[in-house]
Amino acid sequence: MEIKKAEFTLSAPMESMCPKDTKPEYAFIGRSNVGKSSLINMLTGKKNLAKTSATPGKTLLINHFIINNEWYLVDLPGYGFAKRSKKEIQKLEQMINGYILQREQLVNVFLLIDIRLEAQKIDLEFIEWLGTSSVPFAIIFTKADKLSASKAAQNVAAYKKVLSETWEELPPIFVTSSEKKQGRDEVLDYIEGINNELKNG
Repeated sequence: MEIKKAEFTLSAPMESMCPKDTKPEYAFIGRSNVGKSSLINMLTGKKNLAKTSATPGKTLLINHFIINNEWYLVDLPGYGFAKRSKKEIQKLEQMINGYILQREQLVNVFLLIDIRLEAQKIDLEFIEWLGTSSVPFAIIFTKADKLSASKAAQNVAAYKKVLSETWEELPPIFVTSSEKKQGRDEVLDYIEGINNELKNG
């Protein structure tokens, strides 16, 4: 897939205020500091489309970007350890859950995971929740350039092993590096494949 056009559309505080449009939506989510903004900028080929921030957890709204006038890339707030009050965390959870469970246009969630870390409880719980909620999702490992190729492969294999304990079939898995544009074609081809299925379905 060639991305000719990628533009910010709107930020919404809740699902009901998202674009009134029927185009397919692909949501990106991960823990704070997983490199989500860098990945979105790398995928779209736009340096500053998603704002990268020195302070993790700056995305506090549901951000829609229209791609090639055909589909939306949706940047969801990160979850995890960003310094937030209990009330704020609850509000963010409601926003994320509301969007993921109620948004009819959502066709796939991309869950971002830092390839350098062992399987974290918070990510595994989120994966479990997506599964029990029957939400189609794929896993994107980020920051592959920070490890040797063999160590990266080892970490992915270890993660798959953990997932295999509860999953009969593993979700699609992509390994990416925003620095080296690794995994870009694979992720975009996957989105294009789903879009084509939807058009022909």
